[in-house]
This record gives sequence, C-alpha cells and structure tokens, in this order.
Amino acid sequence: MTIPVFDCRMCGHCCQGQGGIVASASELERLAAFMDISVEEFRDRYTQAQGKKTVLRCGEDGFCVFFDAEKACTVHPAKPDVCRAWPFFRGNLADAVSWELAQDYCPGIVAASGHAEFARQGIAYVLDNGLAKSGREDEANALRIADLTEES
Repeated sequence: MTIPVFDCRMCGHCCQGQGGIVASASELERLAAFMDISVEEFRDRYTQAQGKKTVLRCGEDGFCVFFDAEKACTVHPAKPDVCRAWPFFRGNLADAVSWELAQDYCPGIVAASGHAEFARQGIAYVLDNGLAKSGREDEANALRIADLTEES
C-alpha cells in the first residue's frame, strides 16, 4: 500500500499571494462555466492582467478571491491547473531542498515520505492528470526516469 505524500489540510496557504494564480483561456472558460457566467464577466469580476498573463484577483486579506476560510476553495471543481498541481511543482519534484522549504509553508506535505517518494508520486500525479505544461511532458518523463534510476 502506497502512503500518500500529500494530505491537503485546506489551510489556504497556497491560496495566498497577489498574482500567483495564473489562469489560461481554457481555465477561464472552465471557471466561468462553473459559475454559470460568461468568460467576459468572469474576467471583469475576478481577474487582472499581470504583464501578459491573466491572474485571479486577491482580496484585501491577500487570499485568492475564491478562498473562504470556512469552505476553503469555493471553485474547487473548476480551479486552475496551478492549483490542481500544488504541491507538485517542478522545483519541489526535482530538488529536495525546495521540497523541504515547501514543508514549512504547507502542512499537507508528508515529510516522512521522503523526497524520492514525493517526487515519484508527484510526477505520476502531474502526468496522469494532464498537468504537465504543454510541450514539457518529456521533461516530466525525464524526471520520472531519473527518479526511478536513483531508487535502483
């Protein structure tokens, strides 16, 4: 039986930070459909431009506008891919030091699992859920191969 390397505590730490939640056109469509509003209305009400990217707005408390302390993510079924991928970001998967630093920030990361197991499960999760950035699937597969080689 595989022990999970991440157990989300719905604390919202990953929902903090102005400009950290980038949303692509397809993610905006998914979120707008979930909220039963037009993409244009969604964009006007809940996003802002950050350079060439579109990001979800944050409230005055610094949390994503969709985070509610009692309910956690209010758009959970439609949330952006960056949210779906947390904590399985490339830095945390490839680098044990980044993974250790992420543990200080995220109480859901199971430190006892060890970095190699975290990377193994995380890479599988990213690939299985279509969360590898377009054109970077080969990079994720290379990480998977490197990880499996280290375990041998």
